[in-house]
Amino acid sequence: MKFNVNDSCIACGLCVSMCPDVFEMADNGMAKVKHQPDNETEIALAADAKISCPVQAIEEE
Repeated sequence: MKFNVNDSCIACGLCVSMCPDVFEMADNGMAKVKHQPDNETEIALAADAKISCPVQAIEEE
């Protein structure tokens, strides 16, 4: 499972607070994927962050 943060991001930081091992804030202030989740826990947390994103900026491939 691969995750991506699209241009809809409003830099709320929710994904970073929910899953800091996968998401981080970039220099431009927007969230980005730090690394793709590689275990069940990270996958579940990243999926929860995707569902919780207020602007659906997290995409899953």
